[in-house]
Amino acid sequence: MAAFQCTRDYLQATVDKYLELQATGQHDRFENLAYTMIYKENNVTKSILNDVPAWPMTIVSNLSILDTTACKTFTEIIATDPDHPYVVGTQLTLDEEGNVSFWDSVVTDKGDWAFNATGYLYWKQQENWDPIPEGKRLSRDALKAAADAYADRCNDASVTVPFGRPCARLEGGAYTGRGNLSANTCDIGGLPDHTPLTNRKYVIDEVMGTVDIFLGFTGLDRTKPTEGAPDSHLFRVEDGKIRYIHTVSACFVDGCGMNGTAPPQRMRLS
Repeated sequence: MAAFQCTRDYLQATVDKYLELQATGQHDRFENLAYTMIYKENNVTKSILNDVPAWPMTIVSNLSILDTTACKTFTEIIATDPDHPYVVGTQLTLDEEGNVSFWDSVVTDKGDWAFNATGYLYWKQQENWDPIPEGKRLSRDALKAAADAYADRCNDASVTVPFGRPCARLEGGAYTGRGNLSANTCDIGGLPDHTPLTNRKYVIDEVMGTVDIFLGFTGLDRTKPTEGAPDSHLFRVEDGKIRYIHTVSACFVDGCGMNGTAPPQRMRLS
């Protein structure tokens, strides 16, 4: 048998199977799940037979990035069904045989940080996530450095983040951007300080100019200040500068112990 090749086509086919499973709740259609696969939902080991993947979800929008170096994928799912809306971020890790060995999801819904699936969908649809033209694509290291600068800045205010202009941040459903005006900026103040973003897990796609980081957002939940809320940060980098940021954060208690409101100046709502 030919050796497995972790190509973009293979990773996209894997993402397509994941999306079909989540849309139908039928796991038997996803034939390249490893027998020993681990599924985690908000950092807790669960079962795809009983938890969120087992329940059909009407997916109104999805966005995926493909990492052929680490053989991983990241997919953002938006479901606006008023009976139970979701925004879900999922990283899939493939083994040397091309099977999914680790399925890691950050699942957000009512009560999570700034959650608003309808708002998330609206603002995401205003953005351009087309592939980066071949001659303008950055290296894997350059993309990772831009994303890490943002994550490091949350613990050290002296770190310079390569924010572009325009730049917009989508957080749970709240948005810093206002259309496509060139004046949009992500450098609006309100970023935390002395807040380590720990246990980072990356998916990097040079073709799309994107980096997703799964991490523990310490300090986001006042009830568990050191554990770190399950969080996904997705970055789009253009010409070396951050253009878009998508974040979803799952809370241990409603509003992450902050009564469902954001800290002052953290997010300018539009």
